[in-house]
Amino acid sequence: MALYSAAAAVLVGLERGEGGLKSLVYNSGFPHVRQLYALVAETLRYASVLEKLLDGAALLQAEKKLAPQLAKVLVYDLLFGKGLKCGGRWKALARRHRARLEAELARMKVRHKVSRNEDLLAPEKAVSAAVSQVPRYVRVNTLKTCVDDVIDFFKRQGYAYLGKAASVEELKALSGKKFLLDLHLPELLVFPSRTDLHDNLLYTSGHIILQDKASCLPALLLGPVAGSHVIDACAAPGNKTSQLAAILKNKGQIFAFDVDPKRVATMNTLLTRAGVTGCQLAQQDFLTVDPRDPKYSRVTHILLDPSCSGSGMVTRGPGEEADPSAERLQALAGFQRRLLNHALSFPALRRLVYSTCSLHQEENEDVVQAVLQEWGSAFRLVTAFPSWPCRGRAAFPGAEGCLRASPAETLTHGFFVAVLERCKEGAAAPSSLPAAAKENPQPGEGTEPGAAPKNRKRKKQQVK
Repeated sequence: MALYSAAAAVLVGLERGEGGLKSLVYNSGFPHVRQLYALVAETLRYASVLEKLLDGAALLQAEKKLAPQLAKVLVYDLLFGKGLKCGGRWKALARRHRARLEAELARMKVRHKVSRNEDLLAPEKAVSAAVSQVPRYVRVNTLKTCVDDVIDFFKRQGYAYLGKAASVEELKALSGKKFLLDLHLPELLVFPSRTDLHDNLLYTSGHIILQDKASCLPALLLGPVAGSHVIDACAAPGNKTSQLAAILKNKGQIFAFDVDPKRVATMNTLLTRAGVTGCQLAQQDFLTVDPRDPKYSRVTHILLDPSCSGSGMVTRGPGEEADPSAERLQALAGFQRRLLNHALSFPALRRLVYSTCSLHQEENEDVVQAVLQEWGSAFRLVTAFPSWPCRGRAAFPGAEGCLRASPAETLTHGFFVAVLERCKEGAAAPSSLPAAAKENPQPGEGTEPGAAPKNRKRKKQQVK
């Protein structure tokens, strides 16, 4: 019941204007923030449909003690989600009214002449066909296990493994209890859209991380070698931080910053579950970190994924707008430029990855272009992941070296990634950054992330 109570409390907070969706979820104290975020976001997406269902079935009139926000969450999961997971009287109450609610839902579909639940959504809120096909991506946490063992575990649970995907079209066709190895990233498994693994033993034990494919790209392209000192400048909730630790094989040092104490606490829980060591968490605004502090004298790699409009997220909540105002974009871009300039001022820095989950050029290519102009010939933009199909969109030289992702073209959330490297005096600018694997080679052939692995050795800690 804790999940539904927490979700209802977030809905109340949103109605009262106490904060945005992300801040209320992270401040809720609920241990599984992604599960809570997904439930609240989907309940919000179906809000108008749920209100009509509650009215038509007269649920709130029949159950005087049931709060409207809790009713919405329960009815969403009962009719549109994975089914009620909680126990106690609220579960019994919702199931007692299930027949009436299902009958009202059927009547709504007849009235609107539709057959699918999503067709009941208003056109501006309906998820496009491309978005609805975004799969469930599962990153294998190599600090605790290996890809082969995770595949074997899922096969024992009744899933059918179809091998390595050859195209994005294969990912689109996934259904039922089938899964693939991603065609680009060698430690990423792909399941059908909306596959819920939050209660799976592999997730709760930290052997797998539920992380969108596009979100896996920044750490992969940063590619620090084991033993490196790395900064994750805006680190919470910690998925990219745990991925960096896996790339480093827990050898080296990660400095992870976030200004919000509750987000830092959430990140600490995630990193502990993932088996991350050698990571110093700090509740601190990255802009206040002194680049000349001897503590950071060996920092050669920085991952910068700052706050942004969130316009690339498949599921958006309040405060995450697909079309923010020009003033809002200018404010965000100014903040992002300050962060990027600050990151580039670390004296030993060799490579930096700048990424956002925004679709807007103002937060992406324009930020990179402006900062590179300020630094002159000190840093250069290099081509990340040359075979990736979506490239940067801007007129300045080298913009095509940036990487973009989108639901329609790459079956991921909307994302932007740029890789910057310090120029060596007298060195010619490279035409491309082949793999992050150049510095941190993945097992297997090829020069890009996603090359077919070979001769993989099993880790000692096997999933049972």
